Amino acid sequence: MIPIINKEICTGCGGCIEICPPLAILLKDEKAQIEAEFCEECGFCAAHCPMDAISIPFPMSRDAV
Repeated sequence: MIPIINKEICTGCGGCIEICPPLAILLKDEKAQIEAEFCEECGFCAAHCPMDAISIPFPMSRDAV
């Protein structure tokens, strides 16, 4: 799943850009933005974000309902 960036929380620190293996993240208007066509869906950005501004939209399991 392509990570989602909460732009209200993102501080534009650039940590996610540095950790992204395919360099699929850039800063736009001082906020991180993921270029989905280049994203390898590794989740490193979400794990590295100090503000928890990046999340992975995992689908709910049928057992959780």
